Amino acid sequence: MSSSPTARRRRLGHELRRLREAAQLKAEEVAGRLHWSATKMSRIETGQVSVHHGDVADLLDIYGVSDETLRTELSDMARQSRLKGWWHRHRDTFKRGFDSYIGLEAEASNLQTYQAQVIPGLLQTEAYARAVIDATAMGHASLDDVDKKIAVRMSRQELLTRPNPLRLHVILDEAVLRRVVGGTETMAEQLGTLLARGKMPNITLQVLPFSVGAHAALDGEFSILEFPDPKDSDLVYLEENTSGLILEEPGDLKCYAEMFAQLTSQALDPDESTSFIASLTRSEVSAP
Repeated sequence: MSSSPTARRRRLGHELRRLREAAQLKAEEVAGRLHWSATKMSRIETGQVSVHHGDVADLLDIYGVSDETLRTELSDMARQSRLKGWWHRHRDTFKRGFDSYIGLEAEASNLQTYQAQVIPGLLQTEAYARAVIDATAMGHASLDDVDKKIAVRMSRQELLTRPNPLRLHVILDEAVLRRVVGGTETMAEQLGTLLARGKMPNITLQVLPFSVGAHAALDGEFSILEFPDPKDSDLVYLEENTSGLILEEPGDLKCYAEMFAQLTSQALDPDESTSFIASLTRSEVSAP
């Protein structure tokens, strides 16, 4: 998979905001000079929308940026950010915000995720994914839409086997493993795939057992993305039934990082987790 336009858009927005602040200008003031709305200015700086390279040039003129190397770099970034990601053709089937998440996930170097309901999409088998999608759609998705969602999910898994693979650390609540999704055969296949994936050097898999009792993540699932370029700050992604939410504020990042660290210490270690999943796999195989 190539570099993500979504990540380029986010990086460009952060850089334009940094340059504006360095020029000691307010966003509303700059928007007024260009006859833009304040909303447009905000959406550009937060990476929610792409920006034309000509508009980038106008912004840099206002900010007094004369460095031709920087101007060229940001102009090229603007052009790249306007390209369409491989997932764009299926975006009509996504919940709000998920297309942005996929674009950022494609650029990430590390992903830490706690899951309390289902196996994360990056580790799902096709049969398990179909069962999950069918159940959550409640009969409202066409077969074509289901197929598109499965195709996107399977394509995302290439991140784990690319030349410079995504490093994935998954903490699964015990309930995820005990909930039979799609029937015993589908679940047995899924647990076997988990065991196989857990042997990959870039994947860490832990189980949070029921015996832990109450814990810091009882409010719900979350994912933390880290990026290879230090200019790109970490982010947290929260997924709901109809939409997804991206958090970037330092206070939020600190809270979720501490939460994941606590879960890591409470969960079974990778070897114990492997043994636990293997015992469930044997149970699934022997089930009538």
